[in-house]
Amino acid sequence: MLRRGWKETTESDWDFYWADREYIYELLDTVHLENTQRVNHYRNGRELCRKDLLIKNLKRAKRQMDKKASELDTTLGSYDFFPVTYILPGEYAIFVEEFKRNQGVWIMKPIGKAQGKGIFLFTKLSQISDWRTDFRWRPENQQVETYVVQRYISSPYLVGGKKFDLRLYALVPSFFPLEIYLFRGGFARFTNSRYSNNHSDIANSFIHLTNVAVQKTSDNYNKQHGGKWDLRNLKLYMMSKHGPERVNKLFYEIQLVIIKSLLSVEKIIMNDKHCFELYGYDIMIDENLKPWLLEVNASPSLSANTSSDYQLKCGMLNDMLDIIDLESRRPEGVVKEHVGGFDLVYRDGNVVKKNEGCMYTTFLGADWQRTPATRTGGTNST
Repeated sequence: MLRRGWKETTESDWDFYWADREYIYELLDTVHLENTQRVNHYRNGRELCRKDLLIKNLKRAKRQMDKKASELDTTLGSYDFFPVTYILPGEYAIFVEEFKRNQGVWIMKPIGKAQGKGIFLFTKLSQISDWRTDFRWRPENQQVETYVVQRYISSPYLVGGKKFDLRLYALVPSFFPLEIYLFRGGFARFTNSRYSNNHSDIANSFIHLTNVAVQKTSDNYNKQHGGKWDLRNLKLYMMSKHGPERVNKLFYEIQLVIIKSLLSVEKIIMNDKHCFELYGYDIMIDENLKPWLLEVNASPSLSANTSSDYQLKCGMLNDMLDIIDLESRRPEGVVKEHVGGFDLVYRDGNVVKKNEGCMYTTFLGADWQRTPATRTGGTNST
């Protein structure tokens, strides 16, 4: 930001405020913002980014689609991209019925934690019973911690025998009309240990959890690449294995997953001209090349543990600021479809499509023309 000619200030006279969600929520509730001021979260963005609320909204959208499919719904496809999920403790009895019908491996996630904290896998209800007797579930505890329990994706797509998920980025400058920019770059986050679905390995976080915060504590952690692989390189690898047509279909389906998740909260999140949000999407691919949405992060990590990570994130932030356009470089009312590594994929009820006749239906994972400043990890000055 400083390289764009911006100045950091501690005064109340500011134009751009980047902070964590809770602080921005309080700011929006207590401070009158001027027309030129922008903040990096929507007032009730938790509807998309809190695990239990995300599931609630996705399930509602799925019911609505099943009841009355529109032309847009037909274009986007079904809401079958998230695992079978229940919210505990409220849906515990329903979950138990489902578990008895379809056992296997399930995963528990606390809704209020990040970086893999509090997550565990289980295969028996007795393991839940032990957890259920913990303090979280005592009747006298009025602040019961909410968890989501999901059917575990036991057959993930593997590279070199290791499990990974994708971290992708979507920018929403507006929810009314809904505008979605998808960043072409991203990365795969790998585990340090080879994958195993043996029940004896169920407690091994280095096998099952891809979170960098977890994997960097492993003795096998490689600081040089940080357990990450550039999205474009992953896409090229998969094309060599499965062919361009099949991989393009997969990446377009990933793009639709992101669009549909945002559509599920389009009428719920309170639009505000002062707000925008950069979301970090976590996507898993299974052995059948089907994408699964794991979660959406309102404050994706912008810290870098490798040089390529630094270049990617600095370039992305620079492109994001070009879209937000606080300097008013763009004529009023003009919406650009391509800004740096960002591509407009949805706007005001329409999926933005590439030119007819082009083999590829998504730019996700494609390269883009980066400025020299982006390549060295900097940003353009103004």
